[in-house]
Amino acid sequence: MALNLFKKIEAPSGLFAVEKINLLYNLFTSILIFILFDRMGHPGSMLADRFLIVLMTFGMMLLYRVYPCKMTTLIRIAVQMALLSYWYPDTFEFNRLFPNLDYIFAGTEQHLFGCQPAALFCLKFPNKWVSECFNLGYFSYYPMIITVGIAFFIKRFDLFEKWSFIVSMSFFVYYIIFIFVPVAGPQFYYPAIGAEDVAAGIFPALGSYFDYNCTLFPGSELGHGFFHHLVVASQTVGERPTAAFPSSHVAVSTILMILAGKIHRNLVCFLLPFYILLCGATVYIQAHYLTDAIVGFVTSFFVFFLSQWAYRKWFVTPISCEWRER
Repeated sequence: MALNLFKKIEAPSGLFAVEKINLLYNLFTSILIFILFDRMGHPGSMLADRFLIVLMTFGMMLLYRVYPCKMTTLIRIAVQMALLSYWYPDTFEFNRLFPNLDYIFAGTEQHLFGCQPAALFCLKFPNKWVSECFNLGYFSYYPMIITVGIAFFIKRFDLFEKWSFIVSMSFFVYYIIFIFVPVAGPQFYYPAIGAEDVAAGIFPALGSYFDYNCTLFPGSELGHGFFHHLVVASQTVGERPTAAFPSSHVAVSTILMILAGKIHRNLVCFLLPFYILLCGATVYIQAHYLTDAIVGFVTSFFVFFLSQWAYRKWFVTPISCEWRER
């Protein structure tokens, strides 16, 4: 493969579909910033970031025109995928302006299951190795994205850009939900209301509490192993009291499993244990309510087909066909 990375290919000279969907999300959130300008904490820097992202996107496109090859394609798409880690915490800057809804979701959980599965799951399995397995699964989220992406790049380069579009659009669908459905999740909500209220099934509304209090208290303290520390470290850096409903971890990992099936069933078999552990970990480490995980799984199929349809209807480019080396 290395010999072909820098061999020129015939490819579209304009924006890739994954860049278009990123720019559309950029535009959508920029409009929101202008609408909510007086209520936001630092709208000026947020708009400046978005302008820099636009410049970088078109700069990468111009650089690609100079030498279109697999390597410059990889770099160009990798940049757009990396931006997802910027857009995720960015959702908090919007939903912190709306009243928190955790009390509704915790109450629904109590009504459906008669308890709080996120509070009890880790207590039912108070074992360091169980904790480590679930934390390994949770930490596997981004490695799963990278693994499936590399598989498409190597095995199905003709579908590599389509893969990146489907994954990116899936994230953006859930990011838009996160903006308008402000749910922080158990690891933020439970410590805020106290263990006694959680045990008693009392779930008070917190209003704008998380606009001023966004300290993370990791849920499971049962095992301070290697992967536990990795998860805590990653959450400390990028986690915010946002994005609990529905679980994008469950949803996007389910979509990744569907996409992995397009490559080879061996890839599905390899990823399956990590996928199962990841889905369980969302509740085990108290990142999500059980209903978040269930809704994430159910909606993932709709979002997957919506992304495929949108790609064919509005975003398809010649890159979706077999690229020819010059």
